[in-house]
Amino acid sequence: MERVVTGEELEDDGVVDNTIRPEVLDEYIGQSEVKENIRVFIEASKIRGEVLDHVLLYGPPGLGKTTLAFIIARELGVNIKTASGPSIEKSGDLAAILSTLEPGDVLFIDEIHRMPRFIEEILYPAMEDFTLDIIIGGEGSSRSIKIDLPPFTLVGATTRVGDLSAPLRDRFGIISKLKFYTTEELTEIIKRTSRVLDMPIDDEAAVELAKRSRGTPRIANRLFKRVRDFALVDKKESIDLEVMEKALDRLKVGKSGLDETDHQLLRAIIERFNGGPVGIDALASSIGEETSTIEDVIEPYLLQEGYLKRTSRGRMVTEKAYKELNINYQGGLFSLDIE
Repeated sequence: MERVVTGEELEDDGVVDNTIRPEVLDEYIGQSEVKENIRVFIEASKIRGEVLDHVLLYGPPGLGKTTLAFIIARELGVNIKTASGPSIEKSGDLAAILSTLEPGDVLFIDEIHRMPRFIEEILYPAMEDFTLDIIIGGEGSSRSIKIDLPPFTLVGATTRVGDLSAPLRDRFGIISKLKFYTTEELTEIIKRTSRVLDMPIDDEAAVELAKRSRGTPRIANRLFKRVRDFALVDKKESIDLEVMEKALDRLKVGKSGLDETDHQLLRAIIERFNGGPVGIDALASSIGEETSTIEDVIEPYLLQEGYLKRTSRGRMVTEKAYKELNINYQGGLFSLDIE
């Protein structure tokens, strides 16, 4: 079974995401500082009669970077073209995308940190001067051509801003970090989703579901959809606390929002490395995960909530992690809780 509390997009997220995705800034819940700043920048660009500066959005997966990109385009009243960093493999791929842009359009590139470096270099003049310099022809007969582009706004999204080269990062005029959501914000998102999908949810159930959503709207909406399935099968006309808890128990999502994968990582550090510190490569090998998966998907919430901490010597668990696993904390030593 797929891991339901990952911020990464799953195959069946798309249909629901497109249905419930807010379309304007006033409907976008959370990220108040980022949202209001972008509102100002959009209005200022309209007053100047210029395109919006290029925007870089970064933060853990599932926090609404793609949604915000679409909202920016809608607030500007322009079209949006989308691409992903890994899909742009050749200069011709980038040229094909850029050549379809109309004046003022938004180009959204997801996972922009995964673009090849030589593609980045081609993108520099496109971002700065709205020109595209590409080389055509084979070896011995190649030549460079220059293509003028209409003014456009590039919106880049990344979970790993540190992997962006400095020259590319410096070409973004607006850089915004998206943070994990509060329980109150996620409760509001869940209630909005329940209205859009026409499945009422009790206040108590909505709050409890929000607490288990790891500060991430994508997870909140995914869990709501899975809980809705249980409610429908049980012939319930609304979601109450009993239905919600039954569903999440079956999905093995605990009250803290942690699941088996989180417990596996924390337990590995405690039982195999005496609580840490342990290097990321050794940790990845011990639980059979890629280092990038640990850094991008598993760790952020554990760090945010204080179950895990990074030190110069590696990862260490905290006393909170011992409590989560019902292991007695004794100054770095441990024993199974027999209460």
